[in-house]
Amino acid sequence: MMRTKSSCRKVITLLMIALWLAGCLGRDSISVNESLSDGRTIVSMKNVFVLGFFSPGASNHRYIGIWHNSLGNKTIIWVGNRNEPLSDTSGVLMFDSNGNLVIVHGGRSLIVAYGQGAKDMKATILDSGNLVLSSTANSSGYIWQSFDSPTDTWLPEMKIGLKTTNQTLISWRSNDYPAMGDYKLGMDPAGLSQFIIWWRDNTFWTSGHWNGDMFSLIPELKFFTTVPISFKCSSNSTNDISCTYSANPSDMLTRIVLNSTGSLSIMQFDSLAQSWILLWRQPSTCEIPNLCGAFGVCNNNAVPKCNCTGGFVPQNIIAYSNGYTREGCIRQTKLQCSSDKFLEIPNVRIPDNRKKMPAVVGPSDCKLACLRNCSCTAYAYSQLEGCSLWYGDLMNLQDGYDIDGAGTLCLRLAASEVESGGNSGSGHKMLWMAGVIPFVALLSFCSLSCLLWRRRRQNKGKEDLHAHCSLTTLDMDSAVKLWESEEAGSQFVLFSFSQIAKSTNNFSAPNKLGEGGFGPVYKGNLPDGQDIAVKRLATNSGQGLIEFKNEVLLIAKLQHVNLVRLIGCCIQGEEKILIYEYMPNKSLDFFLFEKSRRTALDWAKRIHIIEGIAHGLLYLHKHSRLRIIHRDLKASNILLDIDMNPKISDFGMARIFGSKETQANTNRVVGTYGYMAPEYAMQGIFSVKSDVFSFGVLLLEIVSGTRNAGSNRRGRSLNLLGHAWELWREDRWFDLVDPTTRDSCPEHRVLRCVHVGLMCVQENAADRPTMNDVISMLTSESITLPDPKQPAFLSIVLPTEMDAHDESVSQNAITITDLEGR
Repeated sequence: MMRTKSSCRKVITLLMIALWLAGCLGRDSISVNESLSDGRTIVSMKNVFVLGFFSPGASNHRYIGIWHNSLGNKTIIWVGNRNEPLSDTSGVLMFDSNGNLVIVHGGRSLIVAYGQGAKDMKATILDSGNLVLSSTANSSGYIWQSFDSPTDTWLPEMKIGLKTTNQTLISWRSNDYPAMGDYKLGMDPAGLSQFIIWWRDNTFWTSGHWNGDMFSLIPELKFFTTVPISFKCSSNSTNDISCTYSANPSDMLTRIVLNSTGSLSIMQFDSLAQSWILLWRQPSTCEIPNLCGAFGVCNNNAVPKCNCTGGFVPQNIIAYSNGYTREGCIRQTKLQCSSDKFLEIPNVRIPDNRKKMPAVVGPSDCKLACLRNCSCTAYAYSQLEGCSLWYGDLMNLQDGYDIDGAGTLCLRLAASEVESGGNSGSGHKMLWMAGVIPFVALLSFCSLSCLLWRRRRQNKGKEDLHAHCSLTTLDMDSAVKLWESEEAGSQFVLFSFSQIAKSTNNFSAPNKLGEGGFGPVYKGNLPDGQDIAVKRLATNSGQGLIEFKNEVLLIAKLQHVNLVRLIGCCIQGEEKILIYEYMPNKSLDFFLFEKSRRTALDWAKRIHIIEGIAHGLLYLHKHSRLRIIHRDLKASNILLDIDMNPKISDFGMARIFGSKETQANTNRVVGTYGYMAPEYAMQGIFSVKSDVFSFGVLLLEIVSGTRNAGSNRRGRSLNLLGHAWELWREDRWFDLVDPTTRDSCPEHRVLRCVHVGLMCVQENAADRPTMNDVISMLTSESITLPDPKQPAFLSIVLPTEMDAHDESVSQNAITITDLEGR
């Protein structure tokens, strides 16, 4: 009897524990008389979304919100108390006596959702990300839903409407502050079926009208295969216009976000990489109103984006240099009225608040009309627009503007400022000097360090250092001349370590993008909203230090649309960090060699990428100030921007050639297995033709969608080059094409690409074309091509157990040393 009672107690206890665990772990809702305390969550039925308390970024404030489940970094899609944060973790979410969902904290209640007095209330988090309030006494639908009160994020099934209350997106104040920001996205209140982004009630971006199929000003959202969403807009009997969108496939995680800087972004979650990919974004940074403040000029291609016009300095130079630019600029020298002069600023977007002077004819009279009025700050004259004058502060200036609305603006300055070029004491020059002086010191340090190192190694007689110090041994005169001779618009910024740490959330794991021989790479975000990629040198990486010097001295001054841009660096104590422009679509190999992502690269995009890489290489070999050999061209070093434009990256192994130098030799072979020319791999000889060989391998990889190294073909140990050569000889070259593009690619273009690719990988370097020839052959069908000779390395493959992404320099250098000539 005692045993029976004991057994019953155990069963009851186990059942109670099971029920308690089910309530804690499996709940997707809370009901009346239940609560959700800080530290506990509820999860949607299929574990897609979570509701709970959180702190954004580095903030200590607590908010109730919804985020994606099972993702390393909490991606918040809704906030319930965005304007009323909690100071500690004592908050509790529950229903009050009126059926309202409230947060109880410190003796007061914050209403999250109104229950309209209904009884038997229940709050449920759905797999769509929608938090809904329902009542057993009301079966007509939801009493309230978060989809009707969004914050900054638009999800599939959510409607953005015209007359329905609160169906607009409002940005966060900043990345760490969910309070309502300055930007709002909604439908046009004039009744037109288009989206508008407002900044403080001022319109600065529109989507164009919905024509039943797409928005007129953003047609790429319909035609770009890389944006797998489709919109649908409709109006009801009361002319309430609303739009929604769906993902394809429907289970793909997507979100549309109105960022704190005012841009609208479409994001897709990649389950393999466990990270969000930026698919599309508008408007550009410089289209954001008042970003640079009064008399500040924005340039999308410059870093930093904002600088003061000639004759002006930042009102707060410390804030301005840190990216907080809205305070604008102030005059360096007061105006004198009648003796003032004008500084011409060409190719600038003409500000909107002009006063047209139809009675004034000719540029001389327009200038005189402004000069006679001491309140006139600028004028512009064109044949089409006539004379225009501006009074007061000039806002929203944009430099390098080459579309409609551009012109030459004549800015009124004190005579002394114009006589000195308008730049004496200007904010641009002050910021430039703040960056250049430490940078010149860095150049001196790098040159001196490498000189001392060379002498020590020469005394030991151990190794040829020509390859190691290829760029860091530039003398100071040559380095300074190189900087001065490049385009004046090119800028380089020295960041403090605290700035970089803050931008990467203290180098947190969710911000980490990957790791290479150099060290880890993180994603960061600057105060002006610009995303950056941060390469942090591993403290024990001797090779990484060499690469760091190489990149700082070389890529900082290279300017080409198909080269990745180095924004700046950080040198502080043991920390050595490189900061690049962020490439949202990662690298070419991310798409090319993964079946589930390869379809994003249709034939047109592949041709675009091939031609872009070719133009980037031609710039390095011929059109930059010095001839540069990359030495490590491969798919993973081709980065893709938001529009899938290719950017050659990773110049850590690059070499500068003199104007009369054609080839060089090294005892230390570095590079990546499968991309290296035979003369380089086995004799250490490299030239522009070794880069051409790497390009040929890459071209054939893009056409076929497969790696050169690492797999067997046709039942034998043939790599991609061997496979392509056999198909060429059998006149079956079209079989090389990636099956995902065969239905869309013209055969004559495929033939051209395969032919050029095989010419680039010929064994004898002298037989290979130059990159100038390659571009001509790819773009002109009238050029007759010679028959290619047999490629090198037809049957070399990587060991099958080697990870396909293991491309570190040390591993490849060791492996290649063991190769023997055929």
